[in-house]
Amino acid sequence: MIRIRDIDIVTVRLNTDLVGRIAITPNGMAAFEYNEHWLAKGYSISPFFLPLKPGVFTAKQHPFNGNFGVFADSLPDGWGNLLLDRLLKKYQVNPASLNLIQRLAIVGSNGMGALCYEPEFSLVSPIGSNDLNTIAVEVEKILGEEEYTSELEKLWFMAGSSAGARPKVMIKHNYEHWLVKFPSSTDSKDIGTVEYQHSLLAKKAGLQMPETKLFEGKFFGVKRFDIVNNQRAHVLSAAGLLHADFRLPSLDYTELIKATRALTRDENEVEKMFRLMVFNVLIGNKDDHAKNFSFIYTSKQWQCSPAYDILPSNGIGDEHTTSVAGNGKPQVDDLLRVAEQTSIPKPKAAQIIDEVRSAV
Repeated sequence: MIRIRDIDIVTVRLNTDLVGRIAITPNGMAAFEYNEHWLAKGYSISPFFLPLKPGVFTAKQHPFNGNFGVFADSLPDGWGNLLLDRLLKKYQVNPASLNLIQRLAIVGSNGMGALCYEPEFSLVSPIGSNDLNTIAVEVEKILGEEEYTSELEKLWFMAGSSAGARPKVMIKHNYEHWLVKFPSSTDSKDIGTVEYQHSLLAKKAGLQMPETKLFEGKFFGVKRFDIVNNQRAHVLSAAGLLHADFRLPSLDYTELIKATRALTRDENEVEKMFRLMVFNVLIGNKDDHAKNFSFIYTSKQWQCSPAYDILPSNGIGDEHTTSVAGNGKPQVDDLLRVAEQTSIPKPKAAQIIDEVRSAV
C-alpha cells in the first residue's frame, strides 16, 4: 500500500546520478536547483527552462499547475491518474490533498524515462496475474462501474507513470521492456490492430519507429525506447520542453520544428519531425498534441524520439491539435508552407511528402 507523509523536498536523480532537488515555494510553485556535481559534469535536463547553471529556478502556475514541464512529464495523466486516485481513495487519502512533491515521490523510480525521485513513497508490488487477457478484464472493470478491483494495485504498479488516456501496462517480453495498450471505453475493440497496422505503415513511410507487436492477436505493444540495454534514457516531451499545454491546442508544427532545430542542431532531426507531421496529416491523426512528440538524450546529444501514438483519431472540432502553418484542417500547401517557415528546402520537403503519400 501507499504510505504518504509530509515532505518538503524531493531529490532528483537521473538513474543513479544526483541531478538536483525540488522544493515547494510558499505560494505552491516548484523551485529547482541543480546539484554542484551535476553542474560540473552533466547537461541541462530541460534546455529552454532549466539551463545548466547555478541558482534556484522557480516555476510558473501555468501550464503545469506550478510544476516544470520536465518533471510534469514524470507524472501520470489520464489512465494513470484514474488508477492513482482510486488507489489513494481506497487507502482513505484525499487525492486533492497531495502536492506535486508528494506525487513525484509516489512515482519514485517507477516512471518513464530516466528521472527518479527520492524519498520514494512505498508501493507494494502486489502478486497478481501477468496474463494480458486477465489484465484486460480488470481494465474493463475499472473503466466500467466498479470502483475497485482485486487487481487495482497491480494495474497501478504496471502502469507506472505512462501517459495518455488509453489503459496500458509495462511488461517484460523476451527479457525486453514493452508497453502494451488496451482499448479505452471510447475505443473500438479492434483499436490494437488498427494501431499496429499504422505502426507498420509508418515504417514504410520512413518514420523512425520502435519495434511493435500485436500481443494475443489484439493488444498493441511497443518496445520501450526509453530503455536501451537495461539503461534508462532521459526523455522530454514537446509539452515538457516548450511548456505547452497538451490538453489544449497550444502548438503549431512550425514552432515544433523550429524547436527541434534549436534543441538538436541537426537537420536530419528537423526532417524527421517534418516527416512525422506529414504522416499525421495524411492519415488523419488529429490527436497530435504536444505530449505525443518527444526528444531523447543519447550519445551526449538530443535527438527526436521514435514516433508513437500514430493512428487516425479525432481532434477538438475535428481539427489537428497541433496546427499546420496555423491551419487545423491542413492541405498539402500548408505542409509546404511549414517547410518554408522552417527553412527546409522545398525540393526536400516535396520529396518527403511524396514518399509518405506513396506509402500511405
